Amino acid sequence: MRIPVVAIIVAAGASSRLGQPKQLLPVDGEPLLQRAVRCALEAGAGPVLVVLGAYRERIEKAVELGATTVVANAEWEEGMASSIRAGVRAVDEGAGVAGVLLMTCDQPRITAKHLLQMLEEFDAHEGTMPIASTYGGVRGTPAIFPRAMFADLLALRGDRGARGLLAKTSLPIVEIPLEGGEVDIDRPEDLAELN
Repeated sequence: MRIPVVAIIVAAGASSRLGQPKQLLPVDGEPLLQRAVRCALEAGAGPVLVVLGAYRERIEKAVELGATTVVANAEWEEGMASSIRAGVRAVDEGAGVAGVLLMTCDQPRITAKHLLQMLEEFDAHEGTMPIASTYGGVRGTPAIFPRAMFADLLALRGDRGARGLLAKTSLPIVEIPLEGGEVDIDRPEDLAELN
């Protein structure tokens, strides 16, 4: 039986550099957020929490989120750290959760196969080690953080994600290459390069 891992998809930002909600951008006919949700569910993570802030109502109307739990982040303007905190705080403490799979919604090269590989590695190490995706010479998301790192996630502040934790943790880290993981969508030209 697989060790319980909750997926937290951070999707609360206003996409100010892009000029439109990146969560709703279609890639291969599927909104980016829908793709992230689908990949997490297909890989077997669960439950899946989607952290929303800016454009929340618009996103909830446009994206099928039925199999997920929406976490409202009232502090989304602070930046990504506030969404990570909101997601971790929403994890059901009584469910025996061993870790969280932290994802963003703007990495179009993520696949269910990659996420499944991460979950299997987490299982193989009995839920004790962080599992990080690697691309462009860095460790980044998607990443699985064991329960021992929840306090570190809750201590994040500002517009910083969890990449810094992957760089400074004393725990050994399992790295899994993600081809195209460095591709994210922040500006209109990023979308043009993708299509």
